[in-house]
Amino acid sequence: MPQPGLTTPDNDALPWQTTLLLALQHVLVVAATPITSAFLIAKALHFTDTVTASVLSATFLMCGLGAILQSLGVKGVGARLPFIMVPGGAPIAIFVAIALQTNIQTAIGAVILTSLFYFIALPIFRRCLHHFPPFIIGIMLLMVSINLIRLYGGLIIGQPGSADFAHPTSIILSLGTILITLIFALAFSGILRQLAVMFGLLAGTLLGMALGSTDFSGVSHGPLFSFPQLLPFGWPIFDLSASLPLLIYAVISMAEATGQTIATAEIVNSTQNVQQAIPRTIRGDAVMSLLGGIFGTSLIITSGENIGVVRTTNVKSRFVTAAAGGLLILIAIFAPLVRLATCLPGSVVCGTAVIVFSIIGVIGIDMIAREPLHTPGKTYALAMGLAMGMLPILVPGLYQNFPAGVQMVFGNGMAAGTLTAILVNSLFNWSEKRTQARVKS
Repeated sequence: MPQPGLTTPDNDALPWQTTLLLALQHVLVVAATPITSAFLIAKALHFTDTVTASVLSATFLMCGLGAILQSLGVKGVGARLPFIMVPGGAPIAIFVAIALQTNIQTAIGAVILTSLFYFIALPIFRRCLHHFPPFIIGIMLLMVSINLIRLYGGLIIGQPGSADFAHPTSIILSLGTILITLIFALAFSGILRQLAVMFGLLAGTLLGMALGSTDFSGVSHGPLFSFPQLLPFGWPIFDLSASLPLLIYAVISMAEATGQTIATAEIVNSTQNVQQAIPRTIRGDAVMSLLGGIFGTSLIITSGENIGVVRTTNVKSRFVTAAAGGLLILIAIFAPLVRLATCLPGSVVCGTAVIVFSIIGVIGIDMIAREPLHTPGKTYALAMGLAMGMLPILVPGLYQNFPAGVQMVFGNGMAAGTLTAILVNSLFNWSEKRTQARVKS
């Protein structure tokens, strides 16, 4: 039986000590995403160490402010659900592509234009919410899970041809982290079980130290405090044609935010006002992406990690994620913590990510299974969604000779699978209604 006060409704506050521990777990689980995003951008665009530190600090700051905004909500902005925000993986790739094709100022301009587009497109998108029933959201979550497991699995083994490709140490660290997390989940109950993900990450880091894969020597060197720079790349350049791929992604992102809001609301038993929470979530994404662009980051959006962490820990209080936002802000301005965050072994972080995203897949399967899959409409919607979603995941480069717009939509497994499932499901619903109308007449 869960301990009183732990499995709480999303509006209930926990004791501050418990809140702090659970908030730290959220931070440790999602910390890899802002770190990875900042360093991927910095490496691709050849940033100096100073600019890289500024972008990393800005990313943590935006993630922290975003977590507080989405968790607590302010005047129609923010879901008021247990949410953390991070830089999205797909928009990072698009951001880098725009910067390489044009320049970094144009990429920043694209982020700002896209954040404004969220506000413009939201009224139209709200009218289409009936196309996103739990069945469709389940397919979307399953595609997200499979895609991200593949991504983090690839990060575990590294690049083919490199000296460290599929190095046994990396695989041992990842599998060891997963195993230790499972042991904590099996052996303990109450808050210790709820902290299994964090304990697994910390134990994996200790294992990394024992295997010589962790180096904390650089943590003590450098300034004590760091503050992100406003417009670190100068004034943005607004180019609508260059921004088009990111604008297209915004529509996909709104669909993803819809799924995450519905799934999280179901987990915390707060589905009564979910239709009002969806636009608030998207507005929160828009506001934080706008601020992120001003401080030199890519899009800052609601994170899928939330669903896995909330389901794993069964902690439903949004005040935990708000506290996690406060911790992320502290990391942003306290330079040694930024340096410490970069020292977590990548294989350990990836092992933790595999657990979290696998649980998201389980949630998706649970939502799919609620529908009678023996009906032709649901059978074909699921089958076609899986086919179109899995093809670009299992066959990389499938659409590489197609135009960029086609690659953007169909080359993204989550987007292709979800859009296909929506289309097929809508067609069968329309056909069934038409048949019923004929029978009645």
